[in-house]
Amino acid sequence: MSVWRETPTLSGRHVTLRPMVREDREGLLAAFEGLHGLFHTTVPDAGSFDAWYDRVAFDTAAGRNMPFTVLDAAGSISGTTRFLRMSESHRRVEIGGTLYAPRVQRTGLNTEAKFLLLRHAFEVLSVNCVQIRTDFLNHASRRAIERLGARLDGVLRGHLILRGHLRDSAVYSILAHEWPGVRRNLELLMARYDGDAA
Repeated sequence: MSVWRETPTLSGRHVTLRPMVREDREGLLAAFEGLHGLFHTTVPDAGSFDAWYDRVAFDTAAGRNMPFTVLDAAGSISGTTRFLRMSESHRRVEIGGTLYAPRVQRTGLNTEAKFLLLRHAFEVLSVNCVQIRTDFLNHASRRAIERLGARLDGVLRGHLILRGHLRDSAVYSILAHEWPGVRRNLELLMARYDGDAA
């Protein structure tokens, strides 16, 4: 099977990303507790989870998506992330759909998860570009993306309507020739978490 169609398991010191399956439902719902008030994204709850999962699975079957369940160092389900808007012909992916349990936010888990995703994108999928989008008003997310080494491409104004909020989407990217420098930056950031619980 093509590496563009098979979701791998990606493992680090603080995090493991493995293929998301429907049986993760209860663990993911528990991880999503406390996130439902967010204005800048849609968070599945018990009533909407199955429809959300079905949409993700449909895009996965069509080759547009590669969803992961995120496990912390202890192996507990801590959230989800995925490659989306995948285009093998244009050699590009987007990292998105990321939802983490509050207990793992602002830890080494996210930095290492992004490192694993970027390494897979550039070194296995051989992409030309990885894109990351976030709400223009989500300043914490924008700082985290910029900390990775991604550059702002622009803002899609009036891009989405989420929870009654008209979202402007800030679009960031990392290009293949930038990956070696971004990789070194991420390795330095991850070294700060050596010996820490993340």
